[in-house]
Amino acid sequence: MSIRKFVLVIMCAAVTCGAAVVLPVVHVSAQQNASGGAQSGATPIQRLEVMRSKLETMRRTLNSAVAGINAKDTASKDAPADDPRARLRGLEKEVGSVLSEVSDLRAKQERADRYDVSLLDKLETSITDLNERVEAGLRATAGERRGGDAAATTTGGEKKKKPGFFGRILGRGGDDKYNELMGTVAEGRDRTLFEEATTEARKDRYETARTLYNVIITTYPDSAYLPAAKLAIADTFYLEGTSSALIQSAAAYQDWLTFFPTHPLSDDVMMKIAEVEMRKMGLPDRDVQPARKAEQRLKAMLQQFPDTSLRPDAEIRLREVQESLGMHNLFVGNQYFDRYFQGKAPNPKGAQSRYREVVEKYPNFSYMDQVLYRLGVTYVQEEEPDEAAKYFQQLVRNHPNSEFAEKAREQLEAIGAAVPEADPQKMKDVPPERPGIREQFFRELLGTTPVTVDKS
Repeated sequence: MSIRKFVLVIMCAAVTCGAAVVLPVVHVSAQQNASGGAQSGATPIQRLEVMRSKLETMRRTLNSAVAGINAKDTASKDAPADDPRARLRGLEKEVGSVLSEVSDLRAKQERADRYDVSLLDKLETSITDLNERVEAGLRATAGERRGGDAAATTTGGEKKKKPGFFGRILGRGGDDKYNELMGTVAEGRDRTLFEEATTEARKDRYETARTLYNVIITTYPDSAYLPAAKLAIADTFYLEGTSSALIQSAAAYQDWLTFFPTHPLSDDVMMKIAEVEMRKMGLPDRDVQPARKAEQRLKAMLQQFPDTSLRPDAEIRLREVQESLGMHNLFVGNQYFDRYFQGKAPNPKGAQSRYREVVEKYPNFSYMDQVLYRLGVTYVQEEEPDEAAKYFQQLVRNHPNSEFAEKAREQLEAIGAAVPEADPQKMKDVPPERPGIREQFFRELLGTTPVTVDKS
């Protein structure tokens, strides 16, 4: 779902009800908190990039929160231990320390140096715990930031020193236009934050947008904009579209569904999770795990929301995903088929199992005629004429215009089985469109499978 669509949903709800609509909130979880399972298929460099992104967001949020607290300078040794600024600065140092560890591991990964891979798991666990403590700290200091709002207003006329290049990157400095907005708490500020974040997202400034959305989550836990902010964070990762961003997008969408399972946009979000997996899909002869996950997500969405208005779109995507899965099984089945006829395998059972899976699971597969013919041939080789006839007859009846139809008739005559008449309706069917040599070349070159997904 696009940022624009979500803003329209929120605004329409507010206008219709004459006030902000408060949706049920079960729990405020750690923002962008991907589970270990969500990253199980990610490469080490992708996992490190996900961790870096989370830590950078935490650091920027903490920097702004510290700037918004009206407390005396905690650089003094006499600062009390429970001083809110000291608490947030302590968390900021922890974030910086963990970020340094992530950077060191990333440097080793890029240099191809050897290191203990279990360190990645430990860092992910550490970041999850740290993120929970950061959110707790931000919520606990919201009152102090609310008190700091008045002070910020009275001193607003004083010209502050510009921060310089690195200061701007780290979110520090007096001229950062979001410092006061993010650092202080005030009535109605959650709406302002949401509007500013959405503006940044439309300008492709996703890091800034996520930081602003996250302030709503950590500072305004009862805000009507909380579901929108959490979902918008997932959307910005989706829009960003890099490998690590898509990993975080899927985790954020799943997190949102966990806490808002009955929301009117749940079907849309479920399809978005499927589209994340579809965008990861490569060629059918390579890793098919993304395609399998996308198929599971789409089937679950259609089962859970049978009357959804998104059903036509979901069915198109399901056919495309199943086409890729069918092609994968055809490739593998053909390898077993060729090995048998080359005398490298004792029987054709490997090919049979792959071809049968296509027939049973993917009835709309565009190469079904080839699958049926080859499956029938394997049963001829196994001296099971009844089984062979079943598939040859299905081919002649349902694919009369296929290049394999005549061969199937010959096989039926050879084994003494009845040759059925072609289905009159199937005679009118246009043969399925298949990629030409040029298109196939470019698919191989790019290593991608063409699928219909909404990238906005």
